[in-house]
Amino acid sequence: MWLDDTQPTPVLSPDDIETGELPGELGEPTISMPRVPTGATPTAALPRTVPPPQRPGYVPPRPPPCPPPPGGGIFAPPLGEGMGRGARILIRAGFAIVATVVLFFFLSVGVAVVGYFAIASRLPSPGELEAHQTTFVSSKIYDHEGKLLYEVTDPQGGRRTYVRLDEISRDLINATVATEDRDFWLHPGFDPIAILRAVYYNLSEGRVVSGGSTITQQLARNVLLTPEERVQETAWRKIKEVVLAAELTRIYPKGDILEIYLNELYYGNLAYGIQAAADTYFGVDAADLTLAQASFLAGLPQSPATYDPFGGGHDLALSRQEDVLALMVEAGYIIHTEAALAAAEMRDYEFEAPQLDGTAAPHFVAYVRQTLEATYGPEALYRNEQGESLRIYTTLDSDLQRLAETAVREGVAALADSNATNGALVALDPATGHILAMVGSADFQDEEIDGQVNVALRCRQPGSSIKPLTYVAAFERGWTPATLMWDLRTEFPDGANPPYVPVNYDGEYHGPMLLRDALANSYNVPAVAALQFVGVDGLLEMSSRLGVGSLLHPELHCPEYPYDQPPAYGLALTLGGGEVKLLEMAGAFATFANGGVRVEPISILRIEDSRGNVLVDNSVPTGEQVISPQHAYLITSILSDAEARCRAFHCPSVLELSRPAAAKTGTTDDFRDAWTIGYTPDLVTGVWVGNSDNSPMVNLPGAAGAGPLWHDFMETAHAGLPVHDFVCPPGIVEYEICADSGARPTEYCPHRKMEVFTKDQPPLDEEHDWYQMVKVDTPTGLLANEFCPDRVVEQLMVVITDKQGREWAQAHPECFGGLPLSPLEYCTESTDRPQVFITHPAPGSTVYGIVPVVGTVQLPDFEHYEAQYGIGGNPQGWGWISGPHLAQVRGGLLAEWDTSHLAPGLYTLRITAFDHEQGRVEARVQVSVGAPAETPTLVQSPTPTPGLTSTPTFVPTIEPTVVPTVVPTVEPASTATGTPASEPSPMPTETPVPGPTETPTEEAMPTLEPSPTP
Repeated sequence: MWLDDTQPTPVLSPDDIETGELPGELGEPTISMPRVPTGATPTAALPRTVPPPQRPGYVPPRPPPCPPPPGGGIFAPPLGEGMGRGARILIRAGFAIVATVVLFFFLSVGVAVVGYFAIASRLPSPGELEAHQTTFVSSKIYDHEGKLLYEVTDPQGGRRTYVRLDEISRDLINATVATEDRDFWLHPGFDPIAILRAVYYNLSEGRVVSGGSTITQQLARNVLLTPEERVQETAWRKIKEVVLAAELTRIYPKGDILEIYLNELYYGNLAYGIQAAADTYFGVDAADLTLAQASFLAGLPQSPATYDPFGGGHDLALSRQEDVLALMVEAGYIIHTEAALAAAEMRDYEFEAPQLDGTAAPHFVAYVRQTLEATYGPEALYRNEQGESLRIYTTLDSDLQRLAETAVREGVAALADSNATNGALVALDPATGHILAMVGSADFQDEEIDGQVNVALRCRQPGSSIKPLTYVAAFERGWTPATLMWDLRTEFPDGANPPYVPVNYDGEYHGPMLLRDALANSYNVPAVAALQFVGVDGLLEMSSRLGVGSLLHPELHCPEYPYDQPPAYGLALTLGGGEVKLLEMAGAFATFANGGVRVEPISILRIEDSRGNVLVDNSVPTGEQVISPQHAYLITSILSDAEARCRAFHCPSVLELSRPAAAKTGTTDDFRDAWTIGYTPDLVTGVWVGNSDNSPMVNLPGAAGAGPLWHDFMETAHAGLPVHDFVCPPGIVEYEICADSGARPTEYCPHRKMEVFTKDQPPLDEEHDWYQMVKVDTPTGLLANEFCPDRVVEQLMVVITDKQGREWAQAHPECFGGLPLSPLEYCTESTDRPQVFITHPAPGSTVYGIVPVVGTVQLPDFEHYEAQYGIGGNPQGWGWISGPHLAQVRGGLLAEWDTSHLAPGLYTLRITAFDHEQGRVEARVQVSVGAPAETPTLVQSPTPTPGLTSTPTFVPTIEPTVVPTVVPTVEPASTATGTPASEPSPMPTETPVPGPTETPTEEAMPTLEPSPTP
């Protein structure tokens, strides 16, 4: 049956599907076909106990014309047929889960909606946005006594000029949106995707280039939240921001929100809002900003003090502008070519700083403002509601600040002839870290020296002033003030670089010295040796502990550093090869003065709100023990030792005060930087002198450049203060040492002194002293042991084991009073020992006439040997036989001894061999020279020949001539050539026998008589 159009549309039951035509004019089908009912629903076959409810106008479904054919067909079988009980349970469970999820979703949405409106009802009304816009109030900066240093205010009454959105450059609008909130025109006030994108950008760049909060969220936070809520880092504050941002978007047009935002931003240098910023930095209206100018300004609000082009942040600001341009390209506002042109335009732009009012301690005040911005954000100083200004009490001592400014100004002026034009000074309280004075340049207003740039915060090479950091690291590894150092020309391996050969400031080398003298006199070779011992990483680690972060990561701390990675340092690092800040170095030396406790240098004493509530209190800062008190004291002991530094700095010097003081200087190559950093127990002061353009000075080292400034300021700063000495901590002991070797002295050490040590690092014991009694094997010159026990002599010698040290000692014997240098090697079983012995004539034999001397002379490093004889068993003088013989002999003829002219008696024959060092080895044998035998004459007649009287007359005439006649000038010959005559004539002049006046040198030598046989 067909229904009329006037009948109500039937409602399908769960059991049926209405198959009638849809109501309304739908047109005729292309091919007329009879309507075929679809049949029952999947639940039609289920049993029912109660019929479906009837209501007016209900039309029951038409029953199917016939049951579905068995075995299939186009009709689906009723639910349940052919299906097990488990399947039906799963289907029901699935329906239940889906229903639960849907129910939970709608409940969550309901709770979120209710929570949203509940939170919104407790927040400031978004309609009050305009009423909550910033009204200028003053934040005041005071010194530590409450004297006003600077007042942050609106001195011209127009530094913040409100402008409409249509009066702002479209490039500035696009740059701000691309940087702060790319989807500002699309999202409902908050953007989760933007948060994820900001995290990605910041992680990929390694620094903050984009924020996570939308423009609307920032505006809500800065205008509608209280100052206390703005600095909270909590999820609750973020939720309130999101709700407020959504409500602002619901109430205000996007253009109005952006307009208020751009008029609220702080751009630095007292420029609030984009109009004041455009005028301050470029002298134009906001509507006339170019792409280059707009992209530059859009990057400033992130940290106005950091990116201040007038206060040392010019390079960082340009880098920030490039980030903004890149974001604009990515957002599609500009193309790469436009970005490149804009960046180039700004690199060529010369900024002219606005004229600031006369400010006391201008560099210090700027540093305080920068510190506040970096720690608490720009709003902490510049945004206050309802007249609630901030009162910032600083650590500055105004009296010391005036003294410091005078010292720098007058000190630099006195160095004009040396081409020094600028200087900086930082003074700290070592116990608290409070910055008592800070002078960043010789004249803040002098543009020729970039006077507004605070050099105390710029990275410069420290020269030798960094050496104490190297030596304290060496102390931690076992060295002491008495460690022996060698200041000699040394080629140090330096990684992949060629050998590094450091030289001293005076161009000379000074030989052996102890560590105390090496550091006090600032000699370079020992310092490089110390760094080689510690390692470059060891010095960097110590620098980190002492707060010198610029040395480790100049890419993070030094705006002028051109790379994004730290440099690969070499051994020159200990001579000032890196770059550091004067403030950091003063803080490191304060750690030495404070017994190894490092306190971060701070400039803010406390911060109060307008009602006097203390928001920040640094009155009693906490420190950290980064080095031991004992090692800190050792450094102080050396740096305060005026006598120890006399060798290089002369005495007295500018480093000496009228009270105990420790100081260290530094000078860089070409005299580009001159440093002096020193301290008393009460005050630490660091001084730098140089030129802002890094041009060299003329022969101006640290002691002559920065030293006088440091001395004058320290003397005036301590005037009227009680004198305090450096306190020796527990664990420091004194020992007597040998001043030459640094070890405990033996009884033979000629120079002694007292030295300080840590209790667990005493000096080396006596066996390391130079002056020792040494047993030496005389034939070999080696140290005696079981392999050479026979010919040993014990004597006082100088024991130096360092190779370069031994070379120096051999070249400077006068430094040791003529004492010989001890050998270092011992005899071994395979030692090539000298062989000098006589095999003929045999000991005790009687000889006469020409006596062949047979034996062996074998000597390492042989030079020559000589043959001599003497009267008696212990001759007091020696007569020459032959020599020098230049060839060694083994079992052969050594010489021929003519005894024919000698009186009968006991004689000693000696063979002496010499090496090239004039060491000698000898062999002796005692023989008797007999009278010539009587030879009978052939009888020609019964009358005897009267020639037999020669023997009786020979003895008495020869005997007197043996001892007294000395003829040392007789020409030596290799062998004797004389022959006995039948009638010997004992003429004295033919007998080359030394007289008794010859010095018995062999007996004076510390040698033993060798056996005639090996």
